[in-house]
Amino acid sequence: MSIQDLGMLFEFIGGLGMFLYGMNIMADGLQKSAGGKMKKLMEFLTKNRLIAVLVGAGITAIIQSSSATTVMVVGFVNAGMLNLTQAVGVIMGANIGTTITAWIVSMSEWGSIFKPEFFAPVLVGIGAFCILFAKAEKKKKVGEILVGFGILFIGLTFMSGAITPYRDAPIFAQAFTVLGKNPILAILTGAVVTAIIQSSSASVGILQTLAMNGVVNWQSAIFITLGQNIGTCVTALISSAGAGKNAKRASVIHLLFNTLGAIIFGIAMYIIFKVNTAWAASTINSVEISIFHTVFNVTNTIILFPFANALVKLSQKIIKETVEEEKTEESITDEIKRRLDRRLLASPALAIETAVKEVNHMGQVALSNTQLALLAVENLDKKQIKEVHRTESVVNELEKELTAYLAEINNQSLTEEQHLLVKNLLYTISDIERVGDHADNIAELAEEMKNNKVQFSEKGTKDLESISKVAMKALVNALEAREKNSLAAVKETEKYEDKVDALEEELREKHIQRLSKGKCVPESGVVFLDIISNLERISDHASNIAGYVASEQ
Repeated sequence: MSIQDLGMLFEFIGGLGMFLYGMNIMADGLQKSAGGKMKKLMEFLTKNRLIAVLVGAGITAIIQSSSATTVMVVGFVNAGMLNLTQAVGVIMGANIGTTITAWIVSMSEWGSIFKPEFFAPVLVGIGAFCILFAKAEKKKKVGEILVGFGILFIGLTFMSGAITPYRDAPIFAQAFTVLGKNPILAILTGAVVTAIIQSSSASVGILQTLAMNGVVNWQSAIFITLGQNIGTCVTALISSAGAGKNAKRASVIHLLFNTLGAIIFGIAMYIIFKVNTAWAASTINSVEISIFHTVFNVTNTIILFPFANALVKLSQKIIKETVEEEKTEESITDEIKRRLDRRLLASPALAIETAVKEVNHMGQVALSNTQLALLAVENLDKKQIKEVHRTESVVNELEKELTAYLAEINNQSLTEEQHLLVKNLLYTISDIERVGDHADNIAELAEEMKNNKVQFSEKGTKDLESISKVAMKALVNALEAREKNSLAAVKETEKYEDKVDALEEELREKHIQRLSKGKCVPESGVVFLDIISNLERISDHASNIAGYVASEQ
């Protein structure tokens, strides 16, 4: 290999790197710009399967990766957010959405004005200025999209330039002739290359770059493209390795869908090429690859759409549920991890939405446990006391898993608003965990009362009921503020928190007076003061939670 050949190889590798990096930056910018829209799109999934197809196509067009969409679907199924029937529609739509990248790559053959070398540098320049000098977050996002778009095209130019001197080399003609005459080999080649680089969009882009230089024939291109659609399933299959049965079935449905499509089209195109050998041997350009890629995915969806339920049943036969597994109860930790599926991190906006739901769930668990702890004080019931202690361990487990999950989300590419929300959610779960600790403290005080036969006076009991009700209202409103992002609930929380502070001071003074007059025994006095102190701290944490919500407005 000469120095010139080595230089061309380096140029191709560099071009491929810029192409992949540019695609990643562009997709990242698009995803951040459309995070809220993606959440709204996912909400439509409960409607019907046709809507699910459209949503799958829309999300994939936004994030520029059918593999990422399918991995997210595996995560949604694993977290129980989607059923398999809904997942089928999204998977079908994802295959349609991924064709957008092929059309972007083929732009250079639409006319001289669309050639990468013509407008790519100015896109990078404008995008860089937006990122460096724009103050508005939206303009910075636009800058990221433009830079990614430009780098993607510059990478294509480098790859094409590296291949140009060799387009007449016999090796290309021989290689694609062999692949064209051996459909199975061509399909395997497409599948393996795509599986290695984990992106059908990228592998189709490489094929299109070769096609731009006139070295690819129709027959080989068609079968390689079919293989690329199979290869893209590998990412989801790998992703589902540690997931539940339904998540594995979702990845199997993806593989079945693409494989069946490849078989149907492969047989049809093999017959057509046998009849028209001249067409089979003629060269194909990047636009024609885009057209075939789109026609294949749209037609495959139309053909297999009526058989979606059959695909679900077939996946259930492949991934069987054993009797033992059906009877095994899911541990608390496993359940939390299932809901906080790491696959959702592919879309930070959706991962944050999932985290918010789990934070709200954690808040409700802590609220119920606090109410149970107060009942335990009233009834001095051992079962209730034990239940409070058990639930406190659940709250601690939720805090640990949510903290780890939010830390991972925070390492993703987020907007300033998303970073603030993630930070506030981390603070919120810490406050909720402290609420759980105070509920546990109250249960321990109830246990002490039962063991030492401590009782409050009638007046003490009524005072405790009054501060308990106000503290619970503060916590309820704080959790409502977090769940509904409500400023009205924030104001209500602050109102009740002020009342708790005033009541705690008043009741402490009154109780000390009762002690000094001998109307209350010291043992009950200490317990009473400890309980109202815990209730006051609970209202403080409620105020903190409401304050985080207020800071996001």
